[in-house]
Amino acid sequence: MRSLLFVPGDRPERFEKAASSGADAIILDLEDSVSTESKAAARDAVAAYLARPAEVVRIVRINPINSRYLDADLQCTAGSDALMLPKAESASTVETLLAQIGPELAVLPIATETPLAVFGLGSYRAVAARLCGLTWGAEDLPAAIGAVSSRDEDQRYAAPYEVVRSLALFGAHAAGVEAIETVYPAIRDEAGLARYAARGAHDGFTGMMALHPLQVPVINAAFTPSEVAVDQAHKVIDAFARAPGAGVLVLDDKMIDAPHVAQARRILARSRAVR
Repeated sequence: MRSLLFVPGDRPERFEKAASSGADAIILDLEDSVSTESKAAARDAVAAYLARPAEVVRIVRINPINSRYLDADLQCTAGSDALMLPKAESASTVETLLAQIGPELAVLPIATETPLAVFGLGSYRAVAARLCGLTWGAEDLPAAIGAVSSRDEDQRYAAPYEVVRSLALFGAHAAGVEAIETVYPAIRDEAGLARYAARGAHDGFTGMMALHPLQVPVINAAFTPSEVAVDQAHKVIDAFARAPGAGVLVLDDKMIDAPHVAQARRILARSRAVR
């Protein structure tokens, strides 16, 4: 999943537009983007939409595990591919949810929204078989600790949130699941989004969440291996195929070894998945 596009659950007129945006997945939101007064209507709209077939992955963001809305949310998720779990604090939060849902549903935790959650980022390997990824957020956490913002004046993450981002990235890879970058809130800033998404792909994230259909093509481009990267990956694989007993080779005047082979295989796998 390169791109995961949020759409408010109480805006059913936007569901089809989101599904046709080119996003690899859409996130039907029952949590933050839906007011208390609109929760019931959102659940009805989401249930009706999920009753129809679709060619896009459909994820429902439910309310937190301790929310009074959870039971009603779970009643409307039939037909979805996964549940996004906000305020996840560790694998144990996921296990609590798994006890209430069927085995066919995957879970995508938002794993950094409380201070305690930061210390649980290494635990998700225990439930990896039921996860479709791991993602993080930079909005709830500063509010939880009384910080002014997660960003400095130049809009880069402040030091504490760079740490959280890194831990979420490593937590996902430690669990062996997709590492999903958080949203870029400036919807019209295409250049800034392109830089941010490219940085995410460079750092090891495999996809990114989007807030608006305009962001989807930029995100897809950033998380799609380039032709240059694919050609180089083939060269690495071919070089070792010609010298199967070698541990280290020189390619284009650069040393390559086992980590380069592993990276090349990941690039080719992602390229095949996109096609």
